[in-house]
This record gives sequence, structure tokens and C-alpha cells, in this order.
Amino acid sequence: MNIKKLTLGAADYPEELRNIPSPPKQLYCAGADLSELLKRPRVAIVGTRRMTAYGKMITLRLAQDLAEQGVVIISGLATGVDAVAHQAALDAGGLCIAVLPSPLDNVVPIFNRRLGQAILDQGGALVSEYAPGIPPQKQYFIARNRLVSGLADAVLITEAGEKSGAIHTANFALDQGRDVLVVPGNIHAAGSVGIHNLLKAGKAGAVTSYIDVINLLGLKDHSTPAPQVRGRNAYEQTVLDLMLQGISEGQILLEKSQLSASEFGRVLTMLEIGGKIRPLGANHWAIM
Repeated sequence: MNIKKLTLGAADYPEELRNIPSPPKQLYCAGADLSELLKRPRVAIVGTRRMTAYGKMITLRLAQDLAEQGVVIISGLATGVDAVAHQAALDAGGLCIAVLPSPLDNVVPIFNRRLGQAILDQGGALVSEYAPGIPPQKQYFIARNRLVSGLADAVLITEAGEKSGAIHTANFALDQGRDVLVVPGNIHAAGSVGIHNLLKAGKAGAVTSYIDVINLLGLKDHSTPAPQVRGRNAYEQTVLDLMLQGISEGQILLEKSQLSASEFGRVLTMLEIGGKIRPLGANHWAIM
């Protein structure tokens, strides 16, 4: 891995970080030219490491939609929302910047090293403020979050509990003058408490579509209308129509479709084989 060092006083040091509180004295970068990536619109997508099926579905959709609009997705390569956002952006043909809490020669977590390499292979970049050979420290994980927000035009939190690290990222963003956006969740879910606290405090704006984000960034929607999803028969269409209404949980789909359990199971199988739906885990499903 070819690692480039940028120092705070150098001309090629990112202005986006030079002007934040506590800018890193040095920055280590691998992959594409960071200055070129920073010329593009950028959104940091962050959140909990313990996603619900709903949080995963929302993160996938927003990261994919934004990447298709040419937005660079920034995150921390952590388990959960970070990794899902990075992968969704790559799958959409987009670019990513991953900010690490460790040196670039020791990517953590270990099981996301392939994802980090995929980011590089697709024209993105890995960034760290820690020199090669330095062992990762617990405090580096929170410190990293100020760079995630600092490199972004806006921070989007898709799911976060009251003590999630994403709340630190939101606070860093606010101190840096960045916009904070959140996806409202279930009012009874612990995984949405942090998000709702930000909304109640007036510190964040609500997002229900990628359109909300690109409007904030002053971008035009370049997407083309998605083709209408059609089932091969009335049973499949019934299930697809329910999913288009936002229902993802298998048990609720079964009840509302009024199909027998065996017929419902066959419908899901055929829709998945046909490439029309995909499993999200925990008996939740999403349209492709």
C-alpha cells in the first residue's frame, strides 16, 4: 500500500480539516488523490454497530441512492452502519473515503480489510491521522469521528442509540459548522433514542429520502425513474405491493397478504430467485 503523508502546514493538506477545531498535525492517505475526492459532494453516513433490519435497509438505500448521484460516501469502516454504507456505495459504482482509528498498515476491524481494499480498488481512499506502526488505542475511535465529519459536507445518521459513537460524530459536526441529518426511527426502539434526541434538541434535520440530502447539498436529481416491479402472478404482486408500502417484516407481510404460510414461503422463494427481493436478515426483506 502506497501511503502519502500530508502535514498541517503543507499546501496539499485538506482545507476542510485545516479549519476544524483540533486539526490533525499530519494525515496519512492511501488510494486516490484526496484533493480530487474532496472536490465532489460528500456525505458521511454513520450509525450504530448493532443495526436493526430497518436500519440496515435504510442505510443500504440511502448510501446507494446518494452514490448514484455522484456523492462520495465517507464513513469509518466500522462494523454496522459504516460497513453497510461503504459496501452499498461500492455496489452502486460510487466512491468512498474511509477514516480509520488505526494506522493504514493495520486496518481495523480485521474482518473489514477486504472492504477497505475494495474502496481503494474502486478509486476511493483510506485516511488516518496515525503513523504506520502505532498500535490502535481506545481513544482513537472517538477522535477519528471528528475527521469523518470534518471531511464531509453533511453528516447523515441512519440509526443510533443514546450512547452511540455516531452521536460524537454529530457533536463534532455541529462544532465544525456541518449540517447533521438523521433518519427518524421507531419511537420505542432503543436504537433510535440518539437520533430522536438530536431531533428534539433541534440539532438535526429529518431525512426520509435521498432527495432531502441532495437538496441540502444544492444538487440536482440525476436519477431515472425506477422500472415498476411486477410479479409473475397475483400472489407475488400482492407481496410486492406490500413491500412497496414500506413493509419489510416477513410476519407482517404474511398476515397482510392473507396467503397461507406455505404459499407465502413459495412466493418469497420465487421472488428471491427472480432477483426481485433480497433478504435483510431477521426475517426482513427488501425489493432489489
